Amino acid sequence: MAVQSPASRWAWVEIDLSALKRNTRKFKVLLEPGVKMMCVVKSDAYGHGAERCVRAMHSAGADQFAVATVDEGVKLRQAGIEWPILVLSEPPMDCVQTLVDYDIMPSVYTSEFALALGECAAASGKVARYHLAVDTGMTRIGVRREDVLELRRTIDFHRGLECAGMFTHFATADAIDDWDFALQLNRFNEAVAAVREAGLETGLVHCDNTLGTVLHPECHYDMCRVGIGLYGLQPAETTAPRIQLDPVMSVRGRVTRAIYPNVGDGVGYGLTWRVPKQNMQVATVPIGYADGLARTLSNNMDVIVNGSRCRQVGRICMDQFMFAVDVNNARAYRPAKPVEMGDVVTVIGRDGDEEITADEMAKLRDTINYEVVCDFGMRLEKVYV
Repeated sequence: MAVQSPASRWAWVEIDLSALKRNTRKFKVLLEPGVKMMCVVKSDAYGHGAERCVRAMHSAGADQFAVATVDEGVKLRQAGIEWPILVLSEPPMDCVQTLVDYDIMPSVYTSEFALALGECAAASGKVARYHLAVDTGMTRIGVRREDVLELRRTIDFHRGLECAGMFTHFATADAIDDWDFALQLNRFNEAVAAVREAGLETGLVHCDNTLGTVLHPECHYDMCRVGIGLYGLQPAETTAPRIQLDPVMSVRGRVTRAIYPNVGDGVGYGLTWRVPKQNMQVATVPIGYADGLARTLSNNMDVIVNGSRCRQVGRICMDQFMFAVDVNNARAYRPAKPVEMGDVVTVIGRDGDEEITADEMAKLRDTINYEVVCDFGMRLEKVYV
């Protein structure tokens, strides 16, 4: 299997920028002309590398970008990204100067923060743009819908502020004909209508996340916020029949050691797995739980080597894991070939006819694919293909 790999460590995440662009275009075509697409690139683009992903997404039709923290926005600005950036929560008041200096839009839902932002912007001879976040029932962030007008009337006098958008976030957008979703949407529509009836600016109105963009086109409004789907992962089972996506991330390493232990030899901390028979290899790969490979997967996951699945064995270590190769197993559908130092091992991704997905690993971990890819993106070097 011919792949690129870093010179400094035989472990990496592989990012397919062509797949990322294809996914971006697939979401873009769901939108009517004039509806903007905001791509969510928080947590370093869900572990895929924010700067490179932003550039690829913009080339495929993205209009704006969203992050989780001020620092994430600053890093994009320092990398030369000039397109609009929204922080998807109201940051600490100490950040207002940074927001103004780097032209980053915060979410706003308290008058104290908004006025501090406006004062800072006015003192700098600028106008700070913000998006008003409305809590319509998820009870996470935002101004309560019944308090929207009071907040706006408290802050709208300020010459240093401009409302560039108004949004909410759905808790149950994955469900079809869901009562809670309909209730949230109705509350949001009422809040938007109240602002407009009061003669106040709403900016871009947006509420659909990845799920909503696929399942609820009736509320695409002025802009949609697309996240996990851009990276080729389905946000829920209900979206899979509606849009076909291409996985963007693969996780790979190379074998650093391969031996034939004696029968009965133990493997790893606690010796939780022992070699059951002769002619079995145990090989080591430099990827561990500090790289996002959860320790709870120990003795309970597969990897792919030379196009064949092999079982991970022993406890996953901080920086390494081991797997077993049952050489010449006549009962196997595709008997595993012996491995050698330097052979490529796929933890997530495709090798030949075999594939391990983030969803498969998420199921084993009792979590969601979002967490799986974010974890792998924390320490492993990224290779873009």
